[in-house]
Amino acid sequence: MRKRIRILGGTYTLSVFYTLEHYPVDMARSDSFFIRATIPTNATVFEQQSIDLGAFVDALGKTVMRIHNVSVVYGSPLNTPFVPTGAEGLCSFQLTTQSQNGLIGAGNRSTISSGKLLASGNALGELLTVSESLDIAPQEWTGGYLVAVESIFLGVDQVTVDLVDEVTVVLECTVETMTAAASMALALSQQ
Repeated sequence: MRKRIRILGGTYTLSVFYTLEHYPVDMARSDSFFIRATIPTNATVFEQQSIDLGAFVDALGKTVMRIHNVSVVYGSPLNTPFVPTGAEGLCSFQLTTQSQNGLIGAGNRSTISSGKLLASGNALGELLTVSESLDIAPQEWTGGYLVAVESIFLGVDQVTVDLVDEVTVVLECTVETMTAAASMALALSQQ
C-alpha cells in the first residue's frame, strides 16, 4: 500500500508492507518448549559447543524446529561481571547452524542469533557503563527462525578482559512438520 502524507510542509510517499503469519493447513505444530544451553568462557579465546537437536529435528522424517525467542544470561548466578580498569571489555555470543572457528557476522547465512555485553571502567576500576544488545533475534521476525539441522552451535568470545564466567541461552521452540523435499532443502541450506 502506498500513501502520500504531508509532514512539516513536505510531501512524502509512505510505503507500508504487511507480513502476515502464515502456516499451511497441513503443517502440524507442537506446544512451545524450552532448550537451555550454557557455555563457559575461556578468557579471550573463542569457545563453542554444540546443542543436540536430534530429539526434535529429523529432515528425512519431515520434522523441523522453529525458534521463536532467544534469551541470554551473561555470567553464572553468583558471578559479578569483571570491571575493566581504564578500558572496555566485550563478551559476544552467537548461535549458528554450522560449526565456526570464531565469531561471524550477521551476513553469514548460518547465524541464528548474536549479541554482546559491553562494560567499561575508569582508572580506579569503578564501573562507568554496561550495555547489552541482542543484534539478531528470532523474536524480531514474524515467524521466528526455522531449523532443519540436528545440531546448532553456541559460541562465545571476549575482548580485552574476561568479563563473565559463562553465557547461557534459553530458546523458546516449537516442532513442526514439512514436506520431505522442503525440510531436506532447508537442512541442506543450513549446513
